[in-house]
Order: sequence, then C-alpha cells, then structure tokens
Amino acid sequence: MEKLSYKLEVFEGPLDLLLFLISKNKLNIYDIPVAELLEQYMAHIDLMRMENMDVSSEFLTMASRLVYIKTAMLMPRKEEAEELKKELSGELVEYQLCKQMAGRLAEQASFDGFTRREMKIAHDMTYSRRHAPDELLKAYISAVGRGLRRQPPSKENFRAIVGRKIVSVTERVGFVLKSIYQSRRLRFSALFERADSRSELIATFLAVLDLIRSRRVNMDDNGMMTINESGGRNWKQADSEQS
Repeated sequence: MEKLSYKLEVFEGPLDLLLFLISKNKLNIYDIPVAELLEQYMAHIDLMRMENMDVSSEFLTMASRLVYIKTAMLMPRKEEAEELKKELSGELVEYQLCKQMAGRLAEQASFDGFTRREMKIAHDMTYSRRHAPDELLKAYISAVGRGLRRQPPSKENFRAIVGRKIVSVTERVGFVLKSIYQSRRLRFSALFERADSRSELIATFLAVLDLIRSRRVNMDDNGMMTINESGGRNWKQADSEQS
C-alpha cells in the first residue's frame, strides 16, 4: 500500500476516513483486508494528532472495532469475523450511496440559489381581536390595580400593627412573681389562661424563662411553680421596679 501524504483532509467521521483509504488504495469494499486497513487507519489517526487536529471519540471507537475484527480473524472459527466484516462493508456501502446522493443534490440546489428582493409590507394597526365582556372587565380591573400599587399604603394597613399593645418582659416578671406568691404554688399553664394577645403570651413565657434562669422561681416535673426564697429579690422588689 502507498505511503500517506502529509496533506491531511478533514473527514466528517470514521466512515468517511475509511472510504477515503479504500478509494486511495483501491481496496475491495465488499472484501476488506482489515489488517491493512487498520494499519493505514491508525497511521492516519497519528498524523491527525501530530497536526494538532481534533480526534473525536468516534474515530477511536472505529479503531477499537477494527482491532476486534482483526483479533476475531485470528481465532480458529472465523464465522464471527466474517459477519463483522459484512456488517462494516454494508455500513460503508450505505454511507457511500448517501454521500453520492448528497453531492448530486448539492449540484442541483443551494441555500443561496433561491432569494428574492426585500419587500415592504404595510402593517394594519387596527386591533381586530374580539373579547368577551368578562375578559375586558378583568383586564380593566388588573390595569387599575397596577396603578393603585404605586400609591403609598393607607393608614388602615398599619392599624393592625401599630394599634396593638406592646407587652414588656419586665412587666410580666412582676405579674408572674405576684401570681405565684398569692397562690404559693401555681401551675405553669395557669399563667396563660387570661392572656389578651399573642404579645402577652410571648412576654409571659420569656418572663418565666428569665425567672427560672435567675433561680428566683422553681418548677417541678409536673409544671408546678414556687417562689425560691433564697433566690434574691422577691416579687415585691420586682413589682416596685415595674412601678
């Protein structure tokens, strides 16, 4: 077989390269000498790499396929190798026919062959769509709503926030101490029975945590709370601080 020249062509895929080698070396496409074709194929792949050309995985996959066919031909039973050669020959013949037809179509038609001059088209700006009355009403309400969103919020929107009474934790500390002192022993849940707001509930809970942390109030496993007499200030001191 002839030596490959160093003027490399760009191939669309491994089948394109195989057809080039078969045509260049005048091989029989229906009875491919796989060993010789593999040698030429790998030599061409090496040249492509030397020229810094991109060798895609498809070319490497075809190389491993040719190696497998060559290996199968060395086995005692060569039926598998013959089937693989026929399969490869069929793909090459089919690809060759497709390539020939593509060449003929390229001669007959081109993307640049059918053009026309730019035409000015008059646009009718009249709105011609028809809508149901309910659809128009929804569109109007939506448009009005977008305009209202640009206005500052009214005082009614802040009344629910500003109008609520803010309950301090210090105030509820005095309440908790006074309630326990009057009852001597008080259940934890009883502190929340007469709460008027969520703010009062939270402040009461935080007050209980602070009293237990400072050891001014004791709580047993049943939730019963008592005053810790040795814990420092009593409820009267806390009540005087509050006032």
